Amino acid sequence: MSTTVIDPRVFQQVQSQKWWPIGLLITVLVYLTYAWGAFNMNDVLSGSRLEKGALLLSDAVAYKVHVTEDLRRGDFAVAIEGERTATYPADQTPNWVDRDANQYRVDLADGYQLRSADRVIEYSVPDYGVITITVGEKELEMTLPAGRAELPQGMQFRPVKFDARPVFGHRVQVSRSKIESHRFFYGWENFWFPFRSPFYGMSLGELWSTATEAKRIDAERSNAAFIFDEFWNNPDWQHGIIAVAVLETVMMAVLGTITAAFIALPLAFAAARNFNPEAVSRFFVRRMFDFVRGIDMLIWSLIFIRAFGLGPLTGTLAIAVTDTGSFGKIFSEAMENVDKKQIEGVEATGASRIQKYRFGVMPQLMPVFLSQFLYYMEIEL
Repeated sequence: MSTTVIDPRVFQQVQSQKWWPIGLLITVLVYLTYAWGAFNMNDVLSGSRLEKGALLLSDAVAYKVHVTEDLRRGDFAVAIEGERTATYPADQTPNWVDRDANQYRVDLADGYQLRSADRVIEYSVPDYGVITITVGEKELEMTLPAGRAELPQGMQFRPVKFDARPVFGHRVQVSRSKIESHRFFYGWENFWFPFRSPFYGMSLGELWSTATEAKRIDAERSNAAFIFDEFWNNPDWQHGIIAVAVLETVMMAVLGTITAAFIALPLAFAAARNFNPEAVSRFFVRRMFDFVRGIDMLIWSLIFIRAFGLGPLTGTLAIAVTDTGSFGKIFSEAMENVDKKQIEGVEATGASRIQKYRFGVMPQLMPVFLSQFLYYMEIEL
């Protein structure tokens, strides 16, 4: 009976291969621990204002309407934040704002209401009562409901300012100079039509009815064309301008990448050692690839802007020049790794040099060519 003897070195090698992932994990954890302390992350997190971040994120899904009373000038305005012309006329305020000569009331939804009259603000809070703020000459005075000693969560009072945001849907701010209430609404206001458009605020059914009726709003064009023009030329969201810009971006990416691929492919033969035995010419072609891809695309854009001005041609040329260097390096390296047996098989048939490249080299390069072409196309888009 034979006995198998295991070389201790083989055993040690197997053990080392078994433990190296754990060692790598420990190294990564040690590095992350060091980085946490080096960047002083504890102090960064303790001083962070997450509620400010949440407020900024809310702007991506909601907009707010300001109701502002300027106590110094006596002005009153209802306006959509961020819109240059979206201020409601004095006689066409939203239905949740009720105003007469001496006072106004704002319905802030969910049971919250604000009433202002003669520099006295009554802020109604559900299940709490009415908070009264009086704007004096030098400071604010606050009166809480009977039996209440503290403000609800989300509210702050100082003699110079009252700030309340108990829920996401609204915010109230009072100072000696102005009274301002914000009501938040989900969605993107004025996305479809500008504030002054005759189609502003219409539902989908109302738009369809308006588009199909015979009576024209504008005598020179149909209602359907008028609706599309109001949407396409929306001055705030600029749908038409953005659509053209996106189309130009796609055009520049496609045209620039195709141009680079077709320029780099023949030059790659001159840079490949097994296709170009001349070391001097091979050296200069490779250095040319290094040069054009070593300069950032933005720099090439600035150069071409001086020559051709702003426009799609400048972007196309910048992409084409930069990607020519990248494609040339990738294609030449792929050519140096092609299987010689396939080329020799084509040569054995008596094929010419062009046929040798066509049937012996290109079938091997096409997977690399297409994969890199699509990859760079995705990057440029």
